[in-house]
Amino acid sequence: MGQNRYSKVVTQDPSQPAAQAMLHAIGLTDDDFQKPLVGIASTGYEGNPCNMHLNDLAVEIKKGTKEADLVGLIFNTIGVSDGISMGTPGMRFSLPSRDLIADSMETVMGGMSYDGMVAVVGCDKNMPGSVMAMLRLNRPSIMVYGGTIASGCVADKKLDVVSAFEAWGEKVAGTINEAQFKEVIHNACPGAGACGGMYTANTMASAIEVLGLSLPYNSSNPAVSPEKIDECVAAGKAMRLLIEKDIKPKDIVTKKSLENAIKLVTVLGGSTNAVLHFLAIARAADVTFTLADFQRISDTTPFLADLKPSGKFLMEDVHRVGGIPAVIKFMLDNNMLHGDCLTVTGKTLAENMADVPSLKEGQKVIRPLDNPIKETGHIRILFGNLAVDGSVAKITGKEGLSFEGPARVYDGEFAANAGIKAGEVQKGEVVVIRYEGPKGGPGMPEMLKPTAAIMGAGLGKEVALITDGRFSGGTHGFVVGHITPEAQLCGAIGLVENGDIIRIDAETNELHVKITDAELEARRAAWETPSLKVTKGVLYKYAQSVATASEGCVTDE
Repeated sequence: MGQNRYSKVVTQDPSQPAAQAMLHAIGLTDDDFQKPLVGIASTGYEGNPCNMHLNDLAVEIKKGTKEADLVGLIFNTIGVSDGISMGTPGMRFSLPSRDLIADSMETVMGGMSYDGMVAVVGCDKNMPGSVMAMLRLNRPSIMVYGGTIASGCVADKKLDVVSAFEAWGEKVAGTINEAQFKEVIHNACPGAGACGGMYTANTMASAIEVLGLSLPYNSSNPAVSPEKIDECVAAGKAMRLLIEKDIKPKDIVTKKSLENAIKLVTVLGGSTNAVLHFLAIARAADVTFTLADFQRISDTTPFLADLKPSGKFLMEDVHRVGGIPAVIKFMLDNNMLHGDCLTVTGKTLAENMADVPSLKEGQKVIRPLDNPIKETGHIRILFGNLAVDGSVAKITGKEGLSFEGPARVYDGEFAANAGIKAGEVQKGEVVVIRYEGPKGGPGMPEMLKPTAAIMGAGLGKEVALITDGRFSGGTHGFVVGHITPEAQLCGAIGLVENGDIIRIDAETNELHVKITDAELEARRAAWETPSLKVTKGVLYKYAQSVATASEGCVTDE
C-alpha cells in the first residue's frame, strides 16, 4: 500500500524478526503487517469524571480503525485532575502534566514506529499536550475530546464543579449553612465528562475543533451520549483518509487556523489558559504567534456567548442550540473566520460547515453581533512596570474596565486562601499572589480557590486579583495572571509591598504599580532570589527547563 510509512521498518524489514515475533504475539497477522499501525493514545484513568470513560472510548476508536482496515493499538498516558488538585500542592503538577503528556505520546509513537495517532483526552491539559505531540511527530493525527459533563441540579438551579468552589466561599461568608454546602457537593458533578462551562477543557476542545484537528461536533457532543460513541468510531475510520493523503498536523495548524482558534475562544469568552496553550502549540507547529496576535484578535472580535463562568449557560446548552459547528457556521457567515483552512476530514473548514444546521431560531446562548456582551474580546494582554513581558487578563466587561486600589500581598496561594478566610481582604483592594509562576510555583498553579472564595464572599465586583500564577477557566472577576517576569525571576510583582497602589486598565492594556522607577530599582537591589521550593523530582526538572508564560511555558526548547 505504501501507507505504512513508519511501521514498515518493524513489520516488513526481514532483519527485524524479533519485532515481528512480538507483534505476532499480540495477535497481528502477516496480512496486518501490510496495514498502517495507528496508535490510540488514551489519557483515561479512574480518578476523575473528565477521564473515567476515556478507555472505553478508545475501544470505540479501535473499532473504527478496524472498519477502515487499519491496525489500531491502544496505549495510555498520564493525567492530572485540575478540579481535584485545585487549591492543594498537587496543582503544581497540572501544567507540567501537559508537557509530560506530549513527551509520552511522542515517545510511544516514535519508539513504536506508528503511522498515525488518535488521541482521546479529557481534562484540559490533556488536549494541548496531545496536540503538541502531534505537531512534534507530524504524522496523520486526530484528537477526540471525551466530552462535557451533564449539569448537576439543586432546587432547579444548574450546578457544575465551580459551584462547589463558590459554595465554599458562601459557607465562609455565612450565606449558606453546612447542609446547603453538602447538597451542592453531592449534586454538582453527576457523572462522566469534563467541566460543563466554558472553562479550559471546553475552551480548548472548541478551539481545537475549529483549528481543524478534530471532527465536527467533537467539542460539544456530551460525554455520555450516542453521538460521542459514533464520533469515536468515525475518528478511527477517518484515519484512513489522513494516512492515504498523508495529511499531517503541520498542514492543518497554520497562522490562519490559529487565528480561527483564538477568534472562537474570544466569541465564546473562553479560558485565559488558551493563551498559554496556543503559544505552546504554535511553537510546536513552528508558526510565529505571539501575545500581540492575541491582543490583535481580541481588539477586532466581539464576546458573544453567555456561558459560565461569567454567564449562565453550559456546553450542554450550546449542544442544544446547534453545537460548536453552528457557532462556527455563524462566524463563517459573518466573515469572522478563514474558511479555506484544511481540516482532518480532508476538506476545508467551510466545506465541513456547508450542510451544518444554523443556530436554532430564538436561542439565547450566542448573542447577535449587534448586541454583544462586549464589543471587543475579554482576553486582554497587559503590559507595564508590573508586567514588562506581558500578562493576561480576563475582562468580560461585567467587572468594569479598570481597577485601582492598594495592594494586599501574599507570598503564595495558601497564604492568600487563609487571608481571605480570615477576612483580611477588604473592598477596593488588589490581592497580589506571587511566587506561583512556572519556576516559582513551580508549575504555575491555578488560582481558582482564592477567586471562587472572593466571589463566594460577595467581593467579586469590589476586589481585583493579580498573580504570576494562572487561572482556571472557571475563574471570573477582575483578574490578571501570567505576569511576566514572575516573582522568582525578580519580576516587579515580587517587589510590591502592602498598600502600594496598583492600577489595572483593560482599555489601555496597562498594569502598573504606582511607585517611582527609582523606588522600584532600590527594592530590586535589596531583593534576594529565594530558593526553589523543590530540590529534585519532576517539579525540579520542570523549574529548570520551563520557558516563561509569555513563551507558552514550553519545556523542549
